[in-house]
Amino acid sequence: MTAQPDLDVAPAGRRDPEALLDRLVALPSRAQRLTHREQVPARAAATAAWPAWADPEVVAAYSRRGVVLPWQHQVAAAEAAHRGEHVVLATGTASGKSLAYLLPALSEIRAARGPRGQRGASVLYLAPTKALAHDQCTAIRDLGLDVRVATHDGDSTPEEREWTRDHAEYVLSNPDMLHRSLLPSHERWTSFLRSLRYVVIDECHHYRGVFGAHVAQIVRRLRRICAFHGASPVFVLASATVADPDVTARRMTGLEVSAVTEDGSPRGALALGLWEPPLTSYQGEHGAPVRRPATAETADLLADLVVEDVRTLAFVRSRHGVETVARRAGELVAEVDPSLAGRIDSYRGGYLPEERRALEQDLRSGRLLGMAATNALELGIDISGLDAVVVTGYPGTRAAFWQQVGRAGRDGGGALGLFVARDDPLDTYLVHHPEALLGRPVEGTVFDTDNPYVLGPHLCAAAQEIPVTVADAELFGPRMREVLGSLVERGLLRRRAAGWYWTDRARAADLADIRSAGGAQVQLVESGTGRVVGTVDGGRAHSTAHEGAVYLHRGETWLVDSLDLDEHVATLHRAEVDHTTTARDVTDIEIVDEREHVAWGPCRVSFGTVEVTSRVTSYLRRRTRTGEVIDETPLDLPARTLSTAAVWWTVPDAVLGDLRTSAGLAPADLPGAAHAAEHCSIGLLPLFATCDRWDIGGVSTARHPDTGVLTVFVHDGHPGGAGFAERGYRTAAAWLRATRATIAACECATGCPSCIQSPKCGNGNDPLDKAGAVALLDALLREAPGERGGAR
Repeated sequence: MTAQPDLDVAPAGRRDPEALLDRLVALPSRAQRLTHREQVPARAAATAAWPAWADPEVVAAYSRRGVVLPWQHQVAAAEAAHRGEHVVLATGTASGKSLAYLLPALSEIRAARGPRGQRGASVLYLAPTKALAHDQCTAIRDLGLDVRVATHDGDSTPEEREWTRDHAEYVLSNPDMLHRSLLPSHERWTSFLRSLRYVVIDECHHYRGVFGAHVAQIVRRLRRICAFHGASPVFVLASATVADPDVTARRMTGLEVSAVTEDGSPRGALALGLWEPPLTSYQGEHGAPVRRPATAETADLLADLVVEDVRTLAFVRSRHGVETVARRAGELVAEVDPSLAGRIDSYRGGYLPEERRALEQDLRSGRLLGMAATNALELGIDISGLDAVVVTGYPGTRAAFWQQVGRAGRDGGGALGLFVARDDPLDTYLVHHPEALLGRPVEGTVFDTDNPYVLGPHLCAAAQEIPVTVADAELFGPRMREVLGSLVERGLLRRRAAGWYWTDRARAADLADIRSAGGAQVQLVESGTGRVVGTVDGGRAHSTAHEGAVYLHRGETWLVDSLDLDEHVATLHRAEVDHTTTARDVTDIEIVDEREHVAWGPCRVSFGTVEVTSRVTSYLRRRTRTGEVIDETPLDLPARTLSTAAVWWTVPDAVLGDLRTSAGLAPADLPGAAHAAEHCSIGLLPLFATCDRWDIGGVSTARHPDTGVLTVFVHDGHPGGAGFAERGYRTAAAWLRATRATIAACECATGCPSCIQSPKCGNGNDPLDKAGAVALLDALLREAPGERGGAR
C-alpha cells in the first residue's frame, strides 16, 4: 500500500528512461538487438472526496500516509462494496486498489464491534502468494488502527492459527489454505464465518486454466459454508491486468459483479524496449542455429543498469535461471566495482519466510540495487522506487507482462521496461510484431468451471463439509447431478434421501492438491536418507521425474536415480550438472466427439473431445549455457491415456494437389510441413489463451484415420480440458496467421528453435519443413475470416 503523492512528472533527479535506453543500446554490438522502442505517456491524477460513511479514524490513518484525497476509481469501487454490490476493480499496476476494499472493510470492522471490543464483523482476504498476503498484512498494521489482523497460511504456527480463528477480524490467506484448512474445519470457524462481511480476491487474473477452475469451485464451497453459518459476504475482486473483468469475476464467483475500470491514478512516462539476443556459432538439433540464452543477456543488462546506479528488477521464469542471472550479474559488476557485487541478490519461491521479508525490505530501502526474481514478485507487493524492469522471456500472458513491467515507476516517476526474448517462436514473434504485445488489450482469463475432473473432487470435499443437496446445483452448475452419479458409482459418495454423503473411501482419496488434476502425486525421495524432498503431479512424472532427469527444486539441482510408478516414488540425489533434460514422447490421438466446426472454404477447423495416448521414449541432455544437444538416452515407460479437449484443422487432398503445383509441395513433404506448423502453433497459442506451451500438446499427420485427410491437432494437457484449446478455436484465424508470420519471418534457413523446432518434440524435431509449413498455412488461411477473426 503506497502513499499517493500528487505527482504528474518524474521526481527531481530521476533518470530519463529514454536516455538510459540510448546508453544501453550504444554499448558495443547492441544496436541490432533492440528491435522496437516505444514510450507510454504520463497520466495525471483524478481524485474524489472521501465517502461520508468512511470511518474518520481510517481516513485519518490514510491522511498520515500521504493520501489527502482518494482517486476516483478507489471511491467508485468502495461505494459499490459498501452498498452491498459484488465488485471487481480492474485498474493499472500501482493504482491503489487495496484502499478501495480496505476502506469499507476496515470501516465495517470498527463500526460493528461489541461493547467490549468483541468481533462483530470479519473480512477474509485471499492472495495467490503468501508474500503478497504478508505484504498486505504489514501495510494494514502500518496504518496504526486497532484492527486485529493476521495471516493464516502454511507459515503460521498452531498457536497463531488458533488466535486467528478466535480473535482476528481481518484474515489474510490463500485458496490452498481455504481448501485444506478453513473449509474442512468450518465448524471451528463458526464465529468468524458468521460475521463475515467481505471476501477480497486479490490479483484474480492469476487464477486461470485448471488452477482457476479449482479456485472457482473453492469460492463456491466458501459461499455454501457462509450461507450455512448465516452469512452472505460481499465479494470484491481486484486485478491490474484482466480483460472482461465482469465476465472473469462472474465465472470465478458465480455471482453478478459490477466492474470498475476507469483508472484515476497518476502514472509516469514508461520507455519500453524489445530486445532479441543474437545468433551464436553453436548448433542445436540438425545443425540449427542457436541464439544466446536470454538469461545471459539479462545478466548483462542487469549488471549494466546496476553500474549506472539504476534500481532494477529482472524477472526470470525459472528458479534456476534466477540464481544464474543474479550470480552472473554479481560477477560482472564486481569487475567494475567490487562493492557493487553485494548489492545484487535473488528472490524466488522456496526461501524461508524471514528471508523473503528481508529481501523485500532491502529492495524497498535501496540497499539492493539489482534483483533477479521469479514471478513471486510479479504481484501487488509494494516495491516502490524501482527505475527499471527486465522481463526475461514472455511470461505467458500480456497481463503478466504489464504486471511485471508495472513494478517500476510505482512512485509516479518515469521508468524503463525491457523485454528480452527467449529462443522460441512466441518470443521471436513478439519482438518483431510489437503490436501483438503492446497494441492489444490483455487476455481474457480462461478456465472451465464445468470440467468434471475438477468438479468431482470438490463435490467430494463439499460433501465432507456439509452433505450435498439438489439445491446446490445453483452453485455447482448443470453438470453437478451427472458428476455426483459417477462419484456414487465409484464409492466416493453415498446417496441418501437428504442428499449425497462423504464416505471412508473418499476420505482416503487424494483430494488435497487443488492445482493438479493429473492423478496421484509422485513423491520425490532423497536417495540414502529417504527424506521426502517434494512431490510432482503424477501426470507429469513421466516427463519430469524419469530416470536421468535433472530436477530443480528450491534452488537445488537434483538428478533422478529411479522412478517407480506403482509406488508413486522417484528417488534422486543432489548433483551439480552443466545440462538440462527434455523428455521425448510418441503420441496418438483419436477424435471422440466433434462439438463444433467451421469451414474455411474447402478446409475445416474443429473443436471437440479427443483421447490422447502418449509414451515417453527417451530424453535429451542439453548444455545449460548454450542449449547444445549432448546426447539422447532411451527410456522404457508405459503409455498414458488422456481424455481432453482439442482444436484441429484439416486440409483436403484437392488443396494439397494444388500446392504441389503452385508451391512444389510433394506428398513426401507433407508430414514435415504439418509437423512444423503444429510446433509453431503450439508456441504461439499462449499469445491468445492464458496458458504455457507446456500446458498443451499437439499431433500432426498427413492422413489421420478419423478425418481421412491431413490434420493438425492442438490439445489441452489436462484431463477434461482447461479451456486453452477452445480459446484457440475461438481465435483460430488470428492465431494461425501469427503462426504463419513467425515461420516466414525467422532469419534461419531451414528451421530453428525460434520458429519450428520444439524443445518438447517427441520425434526429435524430425521431419520439419519450414517452407512447406508456410505454403500449407497459406492454403488453410486463404478463406479464413478477417485479420483479427476467430474460427468463424
